[in-house]
Amino acid sequence: MNDTNLRDVVATFSIVACDPETEELGIAVQSKFIAVGSVVPWAKAGVGAVATQSWANTSLGPAGLTLLEQGRSPEEALEMMLAEDEGRALRQVGIVDAKGNAATFTGTECFSWAGGVTGKNYACQGNILVNEETVTQMAKVFEKSAGTLASRLLEALDAAQEAGGDSRGKQSAALLVVKPKGGYGGYNDRYIDLRVDDHPDPIKELIRLHGLYMLYFSEMKPENILKIEGERAQKIVQALNKLEYFQGEYPGRWTAELQEALKKYYLTENFDDRIADDGHIDGEVLDFMISQVDK
Repeated sequence: MNDTNLRDVVATFSIVACDPETEELGIAVQSKFIAVGSVVPWAKAGVGAVATQSWANTSLGPAGLTLLEQGRSPEEALEMMLAEDEGRALRQVGIVDAKGNAATFTGTECFSWAGGVTGKNYACQGNILVNEETVTQMAKVFEKSAGTLASRLLEALDAAQEAGGDSRGKQSAALLVVKPKGGYGGYNDRYIDLRVDDHPDPIKELIRLHGLYMLYFSEMKPENILKIEGERAQKIVQALNKLEYFQGEYPGRWTAELQEALKKYYLTENFDDRIADDGHIDGEVLDFMISQVDK
């Protein structure tokens, strides 16, 4: 056993996965290690995703992506990368390509429990875990889950924590999802990049942040567009008053002045992509507005 200080190891559990239909690739990770999102996850749209952990060699992230881009399989990429790494016995790596092929590696000197499993479109791995179930449950939940890749990754990560988790405790978590032109404004592939660097319950906080992220940046759903009238209009005016975007009583009808106050709220809160036609409001924005004044 290597006598390196245990506090220096990036002990963690993670899942790398892809959704071939949406062309999304992602990683979700949790660890008793500060800012794990700055170390473990690496991904490139159209290529693959890599998680590098356990005395993490961060060069394996970009190296793995380069090999995948050159046409190597995940197994081949792992073999080639680790052949050049003198510390491979201490490493743990998960890798998936854009076609859903996956591989995982756990070095012989990783601290117990340590190991990984692979399946269609994913690889799960972890070290210094409470039990093997942390990894196997992560895999089972991902396989059975539905919805977006990000939501499935978070559901799997949360299930892994419930099954056991990192034997040293909890500290940080991260979610990275890439897809072609998925970044803000379509200028890069970084679709979702959320990190909880230091928190007593990092996965739950990551799930909360993901919910906010989707509220701000996902497209409006036609079925959620509501007409501003009656009791709904009164609630909006009351909220605008409490949030200091408008002063006065509801006049019994939706006016241009009220519409301007609502527009100011939209822009201040960064709901640029959630602005409905005049006289209407996105129901998810309304729920968020009401939650603000009910705190």
